[in-house]
Amino acid sequence: MHLAHLSILDALQSLRTAETGLSSGEAARRLREYGENRLAEIGGEAEWRRFAREFTHFFALILWVAAGLAFFAESYSPGEGMWQLGAAIVTVILINGSFSFWQEYRAEKAIDALRQLLPQEVKVMRDGQLTTVPGEQLVPGDIIVLEAGDNVPADCRLISGNGIRVNAATITGESRPKARSAEEGEEGEGAGMLETRNVLLAGTSLVSGEGLAVVFATGMHTEFGKIAHLTQTADKSVSHLQQEIRRLSRLVAIFATGLGVFFFVVGVALGFPFWANLMFAIGIIVANVPEGLLPTVTLSLAMATQRMARRNALIRHLPAVETLGATTVICSDKTGTLTQNRMAVREVWVNGQAVEGMSREALISSSPGRRPGFSSLSFLDSGLRRNDESSLNQHIPMETPGMVCLQRNAASCHSLKQGVRDGQTVWLGDPMEVALFEFGQAALPADGFATTGEIPFDSERRRMSVVVEHAGERWLFCKGAPETLLPLCESIEIDGEEISLDRHGRHHAVDAQQRMADAGLRVLAFAWRRLGPDEDARESGLVLSGLIGLYDPPRPEVPEAIARCQSAGIKVIMITGDHPHTALAIAREIGLVPPVGNGSKNGERNGERTRVVLGEALRKMSRSQLQMVLDSPHVIFARVTAEQKMLVVEALKRKGEIVAVTGDGVNDAPALKSAHIGVAMGLAGTDVAKSAADMILLDDNFASIVNAVEEGRAVFENIRKFMTYILTSNIPEIVPYLAYVLLRIPLPLTVIQILAVDLGTDMLPALALGAEKPDPEVMRQPPRRPDERLLSWALVARAYLWLGPLQAAVSLIAFFLVLRAGGWSYGSPLAAHDPLYLQATTACLAAIVAAQVVNVFLCRHPRESVFSFSLSGNRFLLPGLISEIGLLLLIVFSPPGQWMFSTQAFDASFWWPILILSVCFGGLEEGRKILVRRGDRIARH
Repeated sequence: MHLAHLSILDALQSLRTAETGLSSGEAARRLREYGENRLAEIGGEAEWRRFAREFTHFFALILWVAAGLAFFAESYSPGEGMWQLGAAIVTVILINGSFSFWQEYRAEKAIDALRQLLPQEVKVMRDGQLTTVPGEQLVPGDIIVLEAGDNVPADCRLISGNGIRVNAATITGESRPKARSAEEGEEGEGAGMLETRNVLLAGTSLVSGEGLAVVFATGMHTEFGKIAHLTQTADKSVSHLQQEIRRLSRLVAIFATGLGVFFFVVGVALGFPFWANLMFAIGIIVANVPEGLLPTVTLSLAMATQRMARRNALIRHLPAVETLGATTVICSDKTGTLTQNRMAVREVWVNGQAVEGMSREALISSSPGRRPGFSSLSFLDSGLRRNDESSLNQHIPMETPGMVCLQRNAASCHSLKQGVRDGQTVWLGDPMEVALFEFGQAALPADGFATTGEIPFDSERRRMSVVVEHAGERWLFCKGAPETLLPLCESIEIDGEEISLDRHGRHHAVDAQQRMADAGLRVLAFAWRRLGPDEDARESGLVLSGLIGLYDPPRPEVPEAIARCQSAGIKVIMITGDHPHTALAIAREIGLVPPVGNGSKNGERNGERTRVVLGEALRKMSRSQLQMVLDSPHVIFARVTAEQKMLVVEALKRKGEIVAVTGDGVNDAPALKSAHIGVAMGLAGTDVAKSAADMILLDDNFASIVNAVEEGRAVFENIRKFMTYILTSNIPEIVPYLAYVLLRIPLPLTVIQILAVDLGTDMLPALALGAEKPDPEVMRQPPRRPDERLLSWALVARAYLWLGPLQAAVSLIAFFLVLRAGGWSYGSPLAAHDPLYLQATTACLAAIVAAQVVNVFLCRHPRESVFSFSLSGNRFLLPGLISEIGLLLLIVFSPPGQWMFSTQAFDASFWWPILILSVCFGGLEEGRKILVRRGDRIARH
């Protein structure tokens, strides 16, 4: 039997301890046996291994092979520029790998989150004396002293306590503080630790009360430790972008190697010398490797993270940027994510009537002597069923005696303490009592009430009372659960008059309570009685003031964010540890599920039924049952644990969904890590959640995730744009080699000139394409299919079979124009350093770059005309083009550029045909786009 179900004496005996605590010697022995009270980290991957992995993924391996082949070719055929190519490729690998590691290393170096939630110093009984020890030195059997404001350092069982209420939101996700007492548990042996009333869990905190407790679990054996274990062992999904880069790497390797082998065989058949043939094959392979693609992808993602940071979304892992755009389901926690994680008065039942839409500003304006009153709020008929009673939109002055008395009761009956936080004096304690104090403080007398007595809250009575004095009069104010307070009331206050509370009146009060509870509100009843000068405080013969319903209000920006998600085809599922009524009420308020009314019944409209699934039911479901539940258009999971939240995430992943999980509590961390995208709250979120997430919302604004999804969708399209741009130039780099072998002409483009394009002129324009703004329609379209390829056949066909061959034609025409003007005839040999040959290869290079300048505009959209986009729409585009043209001029005209890239300036008259051919290249692509758009219109009609 668990010690929670034992008597206090039996619980102490089972741990071989007493209320005087352990001796120092026994505590030291147990510390050696059980270990320190800390959350051990599972041995993760060493940093040097993570660093090395950035240089050994498949695409990097291809680049290493290409560099090795270049150095090998240089050793057998010096002077061909192969060593420069090899050195440049190695430099690309090192810079790209170091940059990627640094991005993640910087994000991972946050303070150890799991340890920060546990207190550093704990008051504990040792050798019969109260002393203070570090929290890490607690052992099972220690007796600790806790009071309001303390964090609980370990799992412990209460042995005495007074008015203890615990905030367990970080563990359970439930926003309401829970009452705890030392009595033997009555929940049954099947109840979990979260439901046991005499147990305090590590990681929670006391919002009120004080008590003694005996520690029974420390470190990784606590419930907190079990969640930490789930967080550390949850597998992280491989992102879609990582999968696509791997696929692209395989395709590049197969294509380059296959082409190299094919032309090696062709060269053998044509009688080429072996070594010359091998060097040619190596050149083919290296020319087919897009060396600039990997750094361009990395830098483009890094730029996207900066844009997201400006929109309050901090990305911790670069590939997560693209994955966001594919998100099909967002699993959101409620407390602190969709709501504000603070209590507020939502509805009041007073004078026999309900007041909805309470606001602090309206309440302040309603206090005695402050006008105007509550003229803007409507009072709803509570069901007194008298024809002359209030109807919809009836307005009652808020300074009625009944309301004033209710407010004074709410502001006086509490156990709050004043403290200092961030340099300001604030009320510390139960958030619910803080909300009630704010609700009623404006109605207090100017000189205040003097509190002279208190009957503290306890879990048996489920109420508390205070005795106050003012102007020579004494009152007892009482608040508590309606079911325990109503039987103590003999009358009810209606407009300042005390009316007998008969069975009929009690029925209406219970109806009002039930209606509030069904709306997801936390309902408290308030009553009072006058006391004589020497009369003892007793909770009987009370006058009922009314009922107050409180709730954790949703963030104001959430409804619009939910609507944007729905228009973008993203399903939002609430997963919370809170009560199902509360969860359903918030879901209706933010538009997550259909509202009751307007032809709907219990959230059912047009066949769209809302399913509310409790954690206990979820635990008993088979995999197939859970997946069928997730097919419902509207589903809410309530009262779920961390393990059960992970079950939902895993089920969605099995269904092929791309899952983003939002949350801020410790209980969210395992699911955050298991999801494709984990999104933590930056302000209210725990460090545990942040360390498990891929993205952190810096402003805790749920709407920021929608902005991040928009950026993620734009990133996917932008990567396609610059991939088209980069892969297009591969063809005019390959074709010269093919012409060299098949047509027996001088090699039109050298290897080092290929390098000038791949890692020089192409880089900044490609990055500019990666910074294109999101299309206005991108969030009105459904998410792309999970199996949609980044490197689609349409993209490959456009780059390799259309744009690439056109560019190759432009470059070869320029090459032959220069050769012909210089008097070259077919079959005549040209030395590698012949001025005519250098000018011709330079013209070929210049033609490729000129065509790529035009291609930047063509790649901004696969169907829309270049004239549909302004140059000012992308602030990086013009600088990218200027750098591309400037670098080309340096390569052609500057002595260092000519030496490094084996170029020589050609006659200025050849620039005109190069420019005209480049414009014609753009015109042909524009013609293709016109035909595509015309075909789309015909298909739609």
